[in-house]
Amino acid sequence: MKQFYGIDLGTSNCALAVVRDEEGPQTESITQIITASGIGEKSLLPSAVYLPPEGELAGDSQRLPWDSSPPPWSVGIFARDRGALQPDRLITSAKSWLCHPHVDRRSPLLPWGSTVVTQKWSPVEVSRRLLEHLLSSHRHRFPEQSIDPAHLVVTVPASFDEVARSLTLEAAQQAGLPSLTLLEEPQAAFYAWLERQGNAWRQQVKAGDLLLVCDVGGGTADFSLIAVSQRSGSLSLERVAVGEHLLLGGDNMDLALAHTISETLSQSGTPLDDHQFLALTHAARAGKEALLSDPTLPDVPIVIPSRGRKLIATTLRTTLTRAQVDAVIVEGFFPKTAPTDLPVIRRSGGLREAGLPYATDAAISKHVARFLTRALANVRNSPELLAAVGGAERLSGATLLTVDAVLFNGGVFNARILRDRVCELLSSWAGKTVRELSGAQPDHAVALGAAAYARLRSTGQGLRIKAGTARSYYIGMEAAAMAVPGRRAATKALCVAPQGMEEGTRQAIENQEFFLYTGESAEFRFFFSDARGGDRTGDLLPDAGELEETARLEIILPPPPGHEPGEEIPVRMETSVSELGNLELYLAHVESGQRWKLEFNVRMR
Repeated sequence: MKQFYGIDLGTSNCALAVVRDEEGPQTESITQIITASGIGEKSLLPSAVYLPPEGELAGDSQRLPWDSSPPPWSVGIFARDRGALQPDRLITSAKSWLCHPHVDRRSPLLPWGSTVVTQKWSPVEVSRRLLEHLLSSHRHRFPEQSIDPAHLVVTVPASFDEVARSLTLEAAQQAGLPSLTLLEEPQAAFYAWLERQGNAWRQQVKAGDLLLVCDVGGGTADFSLIAVSQRSGSLSLERVAVGEHLLLGGDNMDLALAHTISETLSQSGTPLDDHQFLALTHAARAGKEALLSDPTLPDVPIVIPSRGRKLIATTLRTTLTRAQVDAVIVEGFFPKTAPTDLPVIRRSGGLREAGLPYATDAAISKHVARFLTRALANVRNSPELLAAVGGAERLSGATLLTVDAVLFNGGVFNARILRDRVCELLSSWAGKTVRELSGAQPDHAVALGAAAYARLRSTGQGLRIKAGTARSYYIGMEAAAMAVPGRRAATKALCVAPQGMEEGTRQAIENQEFFLYTGESAEFRFFFSDARGGDRTGDLLPDAGELEETARLEIILPPPPGHEPGEEIPVRMETSVSELGNLELYLAHVESGQRWKLEFNVRMR
């Protein structure tokens, strides 16, 4: 009996799903520590690691069934809740650190800024431990059912660049998964929707539709566009655009509500200390979910425990009202904005505190507008994408790419009022009704869709989204120019992988020869663009300044036989996308047959 698995390695929560025989995908319960003395099973594993001080969690209360002794850390629900009281010992949002270009993601740097933890973890290590926990839980619950890596799909944000994707694969290899397939999370959510709808999905979409997958989770927001077209009498799907990596989600909303309540208490003469504010943030999350899920509730009680020297701790009591939730969440994060109203991207200050690059503008509405504006530019640059979205008529006079329907994903969109607001916004920009695709499963869709895709990939049975690389990728190239005192030669950008390059394909840059330094340290710079869908392999841009730099690689390549170190040798360039979706770049010396592979899984200097 073949089984297919999907893992959602989420920023806030992880999930594991399986497809058995002809059954649809189902989530598995994950064994984890729930309380200081209790172990249980839940469908989600919080992506949290708690590093306690020595001796705090003594005894076997923290020993999981597959451990011979309790590890000196905790993962999951207890780790999240306990760590909230000691945030300098809590690791969260490791996935966001995994795609942070300005840190060494293999170095032990988490918890970020902590001065009390002596042995920190790297973002790669955190991802490895989360994967190991999911695999151990599965082996414990189903000892007779091993996970075949060839039938496993792990999801990553569509916004991940090649460095973050490669590091995810590296973490998986360290966790005992030598090979697996990566899938973009919005695509996974769409596959889950297709699986749940069966043949009825064609009743909700039609040829010519452009579909937005709007994914807002606890810590991130991710957007993708999927075009529906008709080929040989059948409907087909193609991913035409992906968004930027946005650190903006439900956690921001909880924090905003906590600040609102805290300010009200302070004005009434009851300021909160740091411990109370942390407790308030947790209470605000629960209150928010209660009010958003039940439109008849006018308010919910908020209880804030206090710490003190008294034998019996006192508590503060207040309320979270519907008016506060509407003002802070609905109007603050999803305001009614114009299609030309874009987010403030650049900070006004000359210096910024080191740490994660959180979104500077909380209005998700504006970020959706920016995504659709950039998608319009990308489609205009590509005849193939232009045809996929229905031709130039859709773009006539547009300031952004309008959509026909939206699929929601992420826990934020369990709230009907937020889904309605997004549809209202999209409709006002499009000048027509933008409908919601019904039947979404916001909390578990990514894992379910990954498992469904694992089966599809193995059997070939089912509708597949045409995707390929999410962006166009480039390598920096020093211009051949005369030396000028005080000026460096311009950096040109050679397109080595166009957007949409599919798995299992290989492209050589024909009729072009380049010169490579060997035997001495050389620097390679990599760039990408999500707005140049029309570039082709071998296209040379005169200035890399309009692109985003994704990585730098400093390496010494050994000279081929018969050549001296420091000698320039002629090479040709070749790019391939592996069957697992990994982008690979090769330099080949024709005379000797020597080939060098340039890896993308490198640190940003």
